[in-house]
Amino acid sequence: MQKTVVLNVVGLSPSLLGEHTPLLKSWAGSGKVMPISPVLPAVTCTVQSTYLTGKLPNDHGIVANGWYFRDECEIKFWRQSNKLVQSPKVWDMARSLSSSFTCANLFWWYNMYSSVDYAVTPRPMYPADGRKIPDIYTHPQEWRSQLQASLGQFPLFNFWGPNTSISCSQWIAQSAKWVEEHSDPTLTLIYLPHLDYCLQKFGPDQNLVAKDLQEIDGVCGDLISYYENRGAQVIVLSEYGITSVSQPIHLNRILRENGLLTVREELGRELLDPGASKAFAVADHQIAHVYVNDPFYIPKVRSLLEATDGVAYVLDDFEKPAHHLNHPRSGDLVVISEPHAWFTYYYWLDDKNAPDFARTVDIHRKPGYDPVELFLDPQLKLPKLKIGLKLLKKQLGFRYLMDVIPLDASLVRGSHGCVTTDAADGPLFITRQTDLVDSPSIQASDVCQLILSHLHG
Repeated sequence: MQKTVVLNVVGLSPSLLGEHTPLLKSWAGSGKVMPISPVLPAVTCTVQSTYLTGKLPNDHGIVANGWYFRDECEIKFWRQSNKLVQSPKVWDMARSLSSSFTCANLFWWYNMYSSVDYAVTPRPMYPADGRKIPDIYTHPQEWRSQLQASLGQFPLFNFWGPNTSISCSQWIAQSAKWVEEHSDPTLTLIYLPHLDYCLQKFGPDQNLVAKDLQEIDGVCGDLISYYENRGAQVIVLSEYGITSVSQPIHLNRILRENGLLTVREELGRELLDPGASKAFAVADHQIAHVYVNDPFYIPKVRSLLEATDGVAYVLDDFEKPAHHLNHPRSGDLVVISEPHAWFTYYYWLDDKNAPDFARTVDIHRKPGYDPVELFLDPQLKLPKLKIGLKLLKKQLGFRYLMDVIPLDASLVRGSHGCVTTDAADGPLFITRQTDLVDSPSIQASDVCQLILSHLHG
């Protein structure tokens, strides 16, 4: 088999290959750049699962980054077990064809307890005192200490949140080299998230993200040179393109105002109670799965959603199959926004009743995706001093709440999830093995077979 490396440069689109990405542009110029027709929803977990299985959400079951677990009456985002993906993966397919095949997965999602030979992915520690300590999960287990002894502690707080920076993608890139030198896998999958976050903050305006484009270009250029010098073929791809947005839509507030959503009070704060609600939305960028516990209310809920400004369309059980979202994990209704809009998870009607986690970076407790976590509250006076005092409490062993995130969804300038209409602003696939591709564009479900074709030469 031919040694192959896949760089997943999240958010990269053909329109961003230009003056701020000279290394990628030059490398792509000697190969072929193909737009990928994105899968719906165009979100991380769904797209990656489609790329790695060659199947669509109705088969692999990853209908979003999170969904409602009906038997537990709980909304869960960013689960990590690979057992949730209900289809064989590309490494299983390749291994069945060659017993010498090995695969390393660096930070692609659902990376825990899979059948890859080597794995590295974030796994923070959460001691009983409330702290969140950066750490990783690795396979083999002994790599966990060895990697961080060599590269330093994984920079979790630069991975997501208002402090996100290129240092995290740089750490991932260095860890990929470390894995390469310790195991020499046949297929290496590398996730480079940096561009995704700045584009959500500022939108796809190259003038505002020029520095970020240059930074990720440097990381990619270095990795491409490193792996090609080791005789590897390199594929560069992305999961989706980011579109400019200007309209946040609060679906849960609409459902609550119409007597369909239930909250419960805890310590003076409001928590969404999905099991007690007639209907609620699990918001994920530009898609929302709406679960209706009592089917009697489906017509009313659909009517409310379709009348909401910024909603493009609503799928029911008859329409979901055409979009490959007919899976038990999907909502009873699936809502897609207009390209300029996106969905918040907000369900409280007064900010003073928002849960304490709303103003923190807390991707697991929030019942929906929250890109506002990328911002520091602009109303904070002396934010660095406030953060410093909270970190001092942490060091002294006191409980603290890092409540520095705003509740202003209008700050978000970029989003994804609905299918982009212009291929120049969507995901891409770049390869120098031009003899392996014979079409000007590909489907998201074609990526799996293209990776296998590279491996087979």
